[in-house]
Amino acid sequence: MRNIVLVGFMGTGKTTIATAVARALKMRYVSIDDLIEKREKRTINEIFTTDGEDYFRDVESLVVRELSGRDGLVIDTGGGVVIRPENMAALKSGGTVICLTADEETVMARTKKYKHRPLLNVEDPKARIRALLAKRSPLYAAADYTVDTGTLTARQAVARIMEIAAAAAGPEGAAR
Repeated sequence: MRNIVLVGFMGTGKTTIATAVARALKMRYVSIDDLIEKREKRTINEIFTTDGEDYFRDVESLVVRELSGRDGLVIDTGGGVVIRPENMAALKSGGTVICLTADEETVMARTKKYKHRPLLNVEDPKARIRALLAKRSPLYAAADYTVDTGTLTARQAVARIMEIAAAAAGPEGAAR
């Protein structure tokens, strides 16, 4: 089966939903951020602090290329994977890309308690969320499908993604 790739802003439920989809479809769950941390032997925060975002994005692109050449994965991407067009091209070549979305208030509520998000470790995280969403929204729009997790329960979002995966795998599974 082709990969199912979840992209979207932080706090949209990528990890929660990807693990549930993988379990339900008996596919392997893979987190790009976890693979980066394992490869680098340090946290994403440490990578950002020590080597900067450009270095992190280079490692992320390498991991994306590696995973895109495999099948049968549910891939949980980091929120910024879409910044580099080559990442989206690679992810789409190996699977069905589904963007999870949520409004600014939902994202803020879901991310405010986490300190491991380097892009939100700023004085005004809400303004940062607004700015990043504005910048990334057109990039997320390149996904094959979009699911608004701000209006669905996790179970409903999983069911919707499974419908999308079934349609994409079928004879009429061309991306829309």
